[in-house]
Parts: sequence; structure tokens; C-alpha cells
Amino acid sequence: MIEARDLSKRYGDLLAVDRVSFTVERGEVVGFLGPNGAGKTTTMRMLTGFLPPSDGTAVIAGADIFGEPLAARRAVGYLPETPPLYPEMDVQGFLRFVARLHDVPRRELKEAVERALGRCGLLEVRRRVIGALSRGYRQRVGVAQAIVHAPPVLILDEPTVGLDPIQIREIRQLIADLASPRDGEPAHTVILSTHILPEVEAICKRVILIHRGRKVLDQPLATLTAGGARLEEVFARETARDVEHPGGAAEPADA
Repeated sequence: MIEARDLSKRYGDLLAVDRVSFTVERGEVVGFLGPNGAGKTTTMRMLTGFLPPSDGTAVIAGADIFGEPLAARRAVGYLPETPPLYPEMDVQGFLRFVARLHDVPRRELKEAVERALGRCGLLEVRRRVIGALSRGYRQRVGVAQAIVHAPPVLILDEPTVGLDPIQIREIRQLIADLASPRDGEPAHTVILSTHILPEVEAICKRVILIHRGRKVLDQPLATLTAGGARLEEVFARETARDVEHPGGAAEPADA
């Protein structure tokens, strides 16, 4: 469903992302981890088509981001760290606007908006102005705009940043439901970037770790935490190893 092929991004002499490759299969929920400045957000922006890679390419739901950019973008729902909301619009009107931007056919607009409102728990605030909503509800609107066009792939960058514990739990459950839906709703393949490691342990089945722009680990979560190991310990060990042996961990054996 997602295939990154030697993605690289340069800013002058700075190599922010260095030949990152991985695949994510249909229905997988993958935690995309790394320290600040590791290249996570840059990689995610390249996958979504918001940022052109300097080298390499990616295929999203069978569409190459260079060869078929419009098809690739339509296949992705993207929630950046700061949701792209219009605070003066009401929730329903905003989702209808986003659906039209994604070329949802007019005859399907109402159903698409209703589905997004329902899945994200927004039915009771559909007529509320976005700027008057709590932070938790605004984050739900951010998720809703990412799924309103029913994309097979979701890319979520820090979806629970700044939320209180109750809101974090609600958003985590929402993400889990999007990946494993009930009642015939479409399932989504999810890449989740976060600094909250318990969030990865609660939602994800697999972890990709990048450091200094390079992939240093790609394994199932169950393998990493076998024997009672904590993900925090794995994170610290792998990033420290990459500092001690730069370049030596750039091509680990994938699980």
C-alpha cells in the first residue's frame, strides 16, 4: 500500500533524509519514530506529495508520486502536526469544503461528510464554529478532514500533541478504529509519527525508527518488546548505537 524507495531530501549541504526505504502493507498501523530533527516530518511530507524528494520516489496505493501525483495524493489522508483548519467555518461546512478539494463527486458529498462526522465523533458539534471547539474536538476535525475522501492511506504526524489524558485516549481509540473498523467501514493503512512511546505500544504493530535522516530499525513491536523490554529502552539503545557507529546501522535487517 505504501512503498518508499530510497527517499532522500537535501537542503543545500544538509542531507535531511538519506535513502529511506520501507513498505507498509494494507491494514498495517506503523509507528514512525525518531528524535527531533531525525527527518520524520520531512519523510512524511514527501510521501504525501507536499514536498518533492531530491532523490528516490514512493508509490502510494499503486500510484507513483512522480508519475501519477494526483492519484497518489487522492490515496492519502494527511494530518500534519498543526491541523489545517479554518476556525471561522463550522465543522460540517469545512468537511464539505475539504471533500470538494479532494474531488469527491457531488452526489457523494453528503454521504462522505456524514461518514467522517460519525467516525470521528463529531455529529453533535457539526454546526459549531471550529474556532470555538476544544483542542480535542479540533484534533478530531483534523482527523475527519484526513478521512473525508475515504483514502486507503492515512499519515498522521503527532496526532495527540497538546491534548489532555482523556483526549489522548479518545484519539488513540479513534485511530485504532480507523485501522480496524466495524460495520463494513473502510479500513485504513496508517503511518503514525509520535514522541509518545506508550501511544505506539497501544496502537501500532510495527515500528520504523529513523535517526539522522537514515532508517536504523524496522521490526514488529512484539519482537522489539519480547522478554519484557520497553520500547523506550529500544529507542534509546538504537539511537545511541547510531551515534557510536554512524553509518553502521543504516541498513538493518528488516523483519
